[in-house]
This record gives sequence, C-alpha cells and structure tokens, in this order.
Amino acid sequence: MTARDERALVGEIEGHLLLAAAREEGRAAAARTASRLGWLTDGQREALEREFEAEYLMLCRRSWQRTADRAEELRQTYEARYRALRQRLPAWVLLGCAVLAAAGLLVVSVAA
Repeated sequence: MTARDERALVGEIEGHLLLAAAREEGRAAAARTASRLGWLTDGQREALEREFEAEYLMLCRRSWQRTADRAEELRQTYEARYRALRQRLPAWVLLGCAVLAAAGLLVVSVAA
C-alpha cells in the first residue's frame, strides 16, 4: 500500500466517523426535541425524529461542502501567491549577488 493509498483510506475512515458522529448528534437532537412534545404518538415521534435527523445531516453536508469549497479557494489563492513569490526569488538572489559583487569591487578598488 502506497502512502497515497494510506492517506485516501484514512480520509475515507475519517469521513465515515464524521458521518456517524453527525448522525448520532442528529438522533440525540431529534430525541430531545421530540421528548418536549409529549402529545405526539409513538409513530409521530419516530417520524419526527427521522425527519429531524435527515434535516440535520443535510445541514451538516451543506456546511462541510461550504468548508471544502472555501478550502479549495484558499488553496488556489495561496498557490498563486507562492508561484509569484517563487518567480521573484531568482531576481532577488541575482540582485543580492550583484550588490555583493559591487561592494566587493568597491572594497578592492579602495584598497588598491
């Protein structure tokens, strides 16, 4: 198994764990909400809990998608900035060498 395969597997496991945690949070929130509505029948309570859990998961997925989209935007922005800085680096190095060479020539010409 390559490192890329391992990262993909870990990402997949994390996704399943995250989804399981969100489902459990949704169930718990649904149960709390349904328990406050004492007039519901058992069937109504179960239907409400299922709908609440489904809505909770949908909201979580939307939130995760927005986060992923924003992360992609930031990645593209930082990659563009990094490329621009890498393009400028050789110019700065060349300028620094030129300044050092000029300073060295100045010192040699003054000493002679």
